[in-house]
Amino acid sequence: MTQIGDIEVVVFDVLGTLVDESSGLRAGIREAAPGADDAFVEELLTVWQRHRDLAQRRVAEGHRAYVNPDVIDREAAQHVGDRAGLTDPAATSRLAAVGWRLPPWADTVAGLARLTRRFPVLGLSNAGRTALLRLAAHAGLRWHQALSAEDVLAYKPAPEVYRLAIDIAGCPPERVLMVAAHAWDLRGAQAMGMRTAYVHRPGGDPPTDSDAFDWRFDGLDGLATALTGE
Repeated sequence: MTQIGDIEVVVFDVLGTLVDESSGLRAGIREAAPGADDAFVEELLTVWQRHRDLAQRRVAEGHRAYVNPDVIDREAAQHVGDRAGLTDPAATSRLAAVGWRLPPWADTVAGLARLTRRFPVLGLSNAGRTALLRLAAHAGLRWHQALSAEDVLAYKPAPEVYRLAIDIAGCPPERVLMVAAHAWDLRGAQAMGMRTAYVHRPGGDPPTDSDAFDWRFDGLDGLATALTGE
């Protein structure tokens, strides 16, 4: 079995793992619909998330041709705008780009800084290339390369997305560590032979009793300490 000291490259999921996607979406919705109370904001957040999840699942199942994630975000923003009664196209357009402005978790920036001093670090996300560029600048994310599932015209957990990270890493998959707050994401990486580390985040997808991930951490501090020995 691969030991944690055998890891050569660290790969991070981004949305929900490095940045607080739900809080960022709520903030964008409140900005677009300032009169909405908390209950309505939660309803609109659900509208957004359900549309995104369904659209990506339809692509994965072959019921819809691949579309750029920015297209799905624009569709989600339009659904939210319709439900909220937004009439300003500029407000809807700004909402569609809310994925560029998501906040990092409190331990993200420092954790990435510790890890990038010792390891090649990749971001691997269903977010589009432009969104990853803008998000890294906004949230202060430090990595050596950001990979978008857009590059292989698929969405995680499709195998080709993880293969993209393995190919870029340039080492055997058992020496590549996939880090995520979503068990479904880690299962996809595990099926490709990658090592897996679950990091707890509020609102994430925790492991079930049947999941056998290699490591579990409460946050990036513990992960960085285990990997660097510092």
